[in-house]
Amino acid sequence: MRPYDAFLLISFGGPEGEDEVIPFLENVTRGRNIPRERLAEVGEHYFLFGGVSPINQQCRDLIAAITGDFSANGIDLPVYWGNRFWAPMLTDTLAAMRDDGVRRVLALPTSAYCNWSSRTAYEEDIARARAALGEDAPEVDLIRPFYDHPGFVEPLVEHTLASLDALPEDQRRGARLLFSAHSIPMAMARESGGPGQGFGPAGAYGAQLAEVARLVVDRLDREYPFEVVYQSRSGPPSQPWLEPDVNDRMEELAAEGVPAVVVVPHGFVSDHMEVKFDLDVEARETAQKLGIGYERALSPGTHPAFVSMVTDLVREYTGGKAPRKLGALPRCAGCDC
Repeated sequence: MRPYDAFLLISFGGPEGEDEVIPFLENVTRGRNIPRERLAEVGEHYFLFGGVSPINQQCRDLIAAITGDFSANGIDLPVYWGNRFWAPMLTDTLAAMRDDGVRRVLALPTSAYCNWSSRTAYEEDIARARAALGEDAPEVDLIRPFYDHPGFVEPLVEHTLASLDALPEDQRRGARLLFSAHSIPMAMARESGGPGQGFGPAGAYGAQLAEVARLVVDRLDREYPFEVVYQSRSGPPSQPWLEPDVNDRMEELAAEGVPAVVVVPHGFVSDHMEVKFDLDVEARETAQKLGIGYERALSPGTHPAFVSMVTDLVREYTGGKAPRKLGALPRCAGCDC
């Protein structure tokens, strides 16, 4: 008997029209006392794109690719999709799965790393959704963090090389690689991976981001100077968050004479709104103001290696396949990464 009845992709969700933007942001920020003016400010990011976040279509595209790869590799699991903050909502998806007779679910979060927002929050949302459905809710196992799986790293290598190739040769020779991820509060970062695990001041999250940047650079055509930067900070100025900010760091690099940067969004699995706005709009404008070259690498998206990674991860849980990992970081406390 196979151990699972279905596969579930769990993502963040996003609006698909201007009338959905503010209700979506209210879902995201519920219980956090975010001022209405701040919601309107963030909403403008979406209105620049017609009120449509790219994330839902990216999930549809990934689901289509996963479904095809499952079929080609003999994995007989129906594929479902549920979001944390917008339709299709996770609770509704689990209810549909229950009604379809699904009892055990293997779920993949659209986040590769260990921290509260990219791991624990998914687990808490799953628990709430199951509690809402009662005793007959399907059981859900969350697939391990996959930050150092070859299927995540290899697309980043390919996309970084393509962005380097897009720079003029004189800029490429002196380019700096900036690996960008979502900033989180320092207190949250320190706790990621479990206290006392030896990950350093930025916890498992910071250590894993640094490890992926190293793994990518080690596989490029030659050695490039690189570092990890952060984006999308949303907390009050009084609260310490992971730094440096990508825009602040570009200003410093320009003052040092660096001719160009390639920003690699290694903290994300797809080019959703925080990539499209924070990097393609704000960071690009910063580079133009500074007079330095700028290219932004693609995220893994539906790269064939990333899609194959999903199949590989499923086989870890359904067939006992040994995990494929490129890095050598210790496991997080209470996590099978």
